[in-house]
Amino acid sequence: MSRPSKKAVSVRTAKKSSAAHLHDKQSERDSRDLRIDKVGVRGLRFPIQVRDKARRVQNTVATLGMFVDLPKEFKGTHMSRFVEVLNAHGSVIHVENIADILQSLQVKLKSATSHIEIEFPYFLSKQSPVSRLESLMDYTARFDAAACGTEMDFVLTVKANVTTLCPCSKAISKYGAHNQRGAVTVAIRMNRAVWIEDLIGMIEKSASSELYALLKRQDEKAVTERAYENPVFVEDLVRNVALRLNADARVRWYKVEAENFESIHNHNAYACIEKA
Repeated sequence: MSRPSKKAVSVRTAKKSSAAHLHDKQSERDSRDLRIDKVGVRGLRFPIQVRDKARRVQNTVATLGMFVDLPKEFKGTHMSRFVEVLNAHGSVIHVENIADILQSLQVKLKSATSHIEIEFPYFLSKQSPVSRLESLMDYTARFDAAACGTEMDFVLTVKANVTTLCPCSKAISKYGAHNQRGAVTVAIRMNRAVWIEDLIGMIEKSASSELYALLKRQDEKAVTERAYENPVFVEDLVRNVALRLNADARVRWYKVEAENFESIHNHNAYACIEKA
């Protein structure tokens, strides 16, 4: 068996010596006496699997943020360790392993608290109201989870676009009423599991009309007339959603926001209700 040359041994020894002497600036002591609540990475894209109400798995791509607290005595955190933790849990995130990821962040980064934010597009197949043609409609969903030790807080957020028709415009106009697209964002904490589809349904039922990806002429007529018969201010919109959430025993806290992208004003209309 041939022995490695002295030159090869020397190169390996030099590499080991170099790695051993790389300075760890993040672990230096900081003298400013200020703890940081959240530090980490944001804007990381990663595949995720989410169960829909039909008990099927929906594959999508999420944009993630991962954070921990930083004690006042440390200068910085180790950013690479966040990505190491994420990849150590497999090539796809499942909702069920969010708690494991949070615990691993605490251990890996020696932190008391950990946080993860996961935002992703969510798709539902919808039929147009008259022609009954199917098309995919996209929504935005988000998970925000935080852990302190083994105690975890979880917030589900869903954003859906709707149509709103102005009650004032309908009341005073001779020929019609202005309408516009509105965006409704609902964040909840739960006593029991709430499906993303459930929140989408509450939002769409609270508006003048829901939106569709595909509409034929007969569908457009139906949607326009439905909106005209059901005018809502932005204030009506958040109240309508809040009433539905109040009636759902699974929901223990919520925040409802609505923003109308006004069609006759150079500004938007906004309203918000948060359950104490």
